Amino acid sequence: MVVPRLVVAAPASGSGKTTVATGLMAALRARGLRVSPHKVGPDYIDPGYHALATGRPGRNLDPWLTGEDLVAPLFLHGAAGADVAVVEGVMGLYDGAGATDFASTAHVARLIDAPVVLVVDAARQSRSVAAIVQGFAVFDTRVRLAGVVLNNVGSPRHEELCREVLVETGFPVFGAVPRTDGVATPSRHLGLIPAAERSAEAVAAVDRMAALIAGSCDLDALTAVARSAPALSATPWSPAAALPEPALRELPGSALPGAPGAALAGPPVVAMAGGPAFTFGYAEQGELLAAAGARVVTFDPLRDEALPGGTAAVVIGGGFPEMYAAELSANEPLRKEVAAFAGPVAAECAGLLYLARELDGRPMCGVLDVTAAMTGRLTLGYRDAVATARSVLTREGERFRGHEFHRTATDPPHAATPLFRWRGGADGFATPRLTASYLHLHWAGTPELATRFLNAITA
Repeated sequence: MVVPRLVVAAPASGSGKTTVATGLMAALRARGLRVSPHKVGPDYIDPGYHALATGRPGRNLDPWLTGEDLVAPLFLHGAAGADVAVVEGVMGLYDGAGATDFASTAHVARLIDAPVVLVVDAARQSRSVAAIVQGFAVFDTRVRLAGVVLNNVGSPRHEELCREVLVETGFPVFGAVPRTDGVATPSRHLGLIPAAERSAEAVAAVDRMAALIAGSCDLDALTAVARSAPALSATPWSPAAALPEPALRELPGSALPGAPGAALAGPPVVAMAGGPAFTFGYAEQGELLAAAGARVVTFDPLRDEALPGGTAAVVIGGGFPEMYAAELSANEPLRKEVAAFAGPVAAECAGLLYLARELDGRPMCGVLDVTAAMTGRLTLGYRDAVATARSVLTREGERFRGHEFHRTATDPPHAATPLFRWRGGADGFATPRLTASYLHLHWAGTPELATRFLNAITA
């Protein structure tokens, strides 16, 4: 299958690749192209801006979370019907898990056989730019470096010098982005502020990125690079085909766990938390639940005073509840309904905090007898975890690959029998009806989670 594609990478984290990638997506869409957005790694925030730029769900490509064999199929699934795909890298081009390049931008570029455009921060240098580009080109010749975009260019003369020295490398310069104030999006304790929290401001930020890239980069040349990518032999991922058990199409006549006496007619409703406080999640999770027979309905714990009608199961993913603790606490009707809900619940990170007795001193749902609070310590990294307790998702002894990303902590830090253990750590809480943990899982890597979760409705 042929999908025009390119990877936007950088020598080091923070070199401007986010502005270039997001701006390129939006600029190509403005030309009338259907653009498929992708992000290397477990990042949830950049894909939110990608979705604004393209009008399509932002999707992650992460060999650690899903396995190498699924990267190309997931890419093709996300890019279905697109004219071009743009993949934003993570960290520096070759930075992967530990000291390896596993799950790095270079690794993903090889797995989807995509050309790489290197975004180089040219600030306070000229000839050294050539050394950087040449070094990255020869470090791993399996990566096809197609050319360069210069970032933070100080003046027309500075651009001229950089272009002149790059002639010696043989790599074309696709653009020179001037040093510009007011384009970068604001950040806080876990990185950029998610697009869903900024609404009109986020749209304006993406528009500024698009105008900047359209005015400083050769979009025709970049599109030609994307079209140079060869066909992929992989089969596009399908959520229905990925399910290892028969899909749950209908649960006849049983009572809804959260509403005694109500009949469950047709697909069970899975209520999925959304809104500004719960912005972290992978698109494939909802797609798997739908393929398994659920009707996925989003609710906003900040504003909705009740779960969606007929809710049979609840998913509360990641986000920033610590920034909205007062508002979440003030929505007492919903907190009480979640506390009394008798159906299966799957909670990750922010969901764990929402289910706690309190967050930063403010009452939450009280499903778990724990308190949660902000700390000064960032917990970040991949985890190779083993389930040590049975839950609506896990079976004891199973291995899961996930990641942590938070500046909060709970007291106690985990149950007496943690949901997960890994080398040097443990985490999570499990009861017969729920799973709650800081660990983020990509359900495409373990698709049986979807059918287990729905089957728990009538267990």
